[in-house]
Amino acid sequence: MSNNTASRLPYEGIRVIEFTHMVMGPTCGMLLADLGAEVIKVEPLGGDSTRRLLGSGAGFFPMFNRNKKSIVLDLKQPEGKEAALRLIDSADIVSENFKSGVMDKLGLGYAALKARNPKIIYVSHKGFLPGPYEHRTALDEVVQMMGGLAYMTGRAGDPLRAGTSVNDIMGGMFGAMGAMAALAQRAITGEGMEVQTSLFENNVFLVGQHMMQYAMTGRAAAPMPSRISAWAIYDVFTVKDGEQIFLAVVSDKQWEIFCRAFGLSEWFADPRLKTNNDRVQARDWLMPKLRAHLADTSAAELAAVFEKEGLPYAPITRPEQLFDDPHLLATGGLAPITLPGGKPSHVPLTPVAFNGVQPPLRTQPPEIGEHTDALLREAGYSDEEIQSLQARNITQGCHP
Repeated sequence: MSNNTASRLPYEGIRVIEFTHMVMGPTCGMLLADLGAEVIKVEPLGGDSTRRLLGSGAGFFPMFNRNKKSIVLDLKQPEGKEAALRLIDSADIVSENFKSGVMDKLGLGYAALKARNPKIIYVSHKGFLPGPYEHRTALDEVVQMMGGLAYMTGRAGDPLRAGTSVNDIMGGMFGAMGAMAALAQRAITGEGMEVQTSLFENNVFLVGQHMMQYAMTGRAAAPMPSRISAWAIYDVFTVKDGEQIFLAVVSDKQWEIFCRAFGLSEWFADPRLKTNNDRVQARDWLMPKLRAHLADTSAAELAAVFEKEGLPYAPITRPEQLFDDPHLLATGGLAPITLPGGKPSHVPLTPVAFNGVQPPLRTQPPEIGEHTDALLREAGYSDEEIQSLQARNITQGCHP
């Protein structure tokens, strides 16, 4: 078996129809597609608007839509809805992440599809699970602010969203996990079910450790930049030539190794620094001394010592530098991808390996309507009917 190639992926033979955009819903479909499912992305005329985002949204479409097929349908027209229903009749899973009520108005909500096909698994990705907030418009940043994550990430008085779409991505992951569980349940009962996942509840799950910290101690968790660390040495250090490196010493054994490696026998013998908790209590005076001790050592030299001694460390890496990461290059964790316009690049694969192999990138992110004609033919439409649908702007194909 060659690198990143598996003989059979777990969800081959499973068909997913997704009505999704942005990040949350597409992540669910991408994961199922990476695991072998046939994922058909239903796009509006002109294509998913996510394709045209700028700035921080420019990477959304190429990241979350690989290994999928694209069909363009105008769902507001009866013939477009009928074509969608024909696709759904052949599907195992429907996935959507539109605002509450949209799919019901289109006649594509769970109740309608269940009546048509009791075996269908219907995955809804929303801002909130059903309850008082369910009709609010949510974004990742909205729930980070209201769910405590922005408070924990920023400095006191300066809430800050996390540096990636954590709730969107994890919400999509939980959607995929729910779909997998529903497939297993269907194998037993013969019936499908509705699976719901949400941004807000996902965010609350992420900060649950801080909620439980308060429950255990009676003290509110401090924002991460000002927290009392569980470990004395667990921080970013600015060293020679202004370089930065993260260093950690998280056990008494590691403290012994660290002191030996850096010639700090007096510190190791100091009774005030005997245990990890002693060192946590001594951080106010210990850390300035340690920063001064390491200030004239280069980040590369520190990394070499920590690597040799098996101590935790990390360079401070920017996302664009990961394209050249030696580990990712060696493992094949970055797959070749063709961006819109034909530009070649690489994209991270799903971070799970089966017998040592990550699920491969089998097909590039689709062009708008790239598979429209083939999918409609498979659904029973004649070439003349397909041409008629296109002429009346009910569908759209991709023709070279």
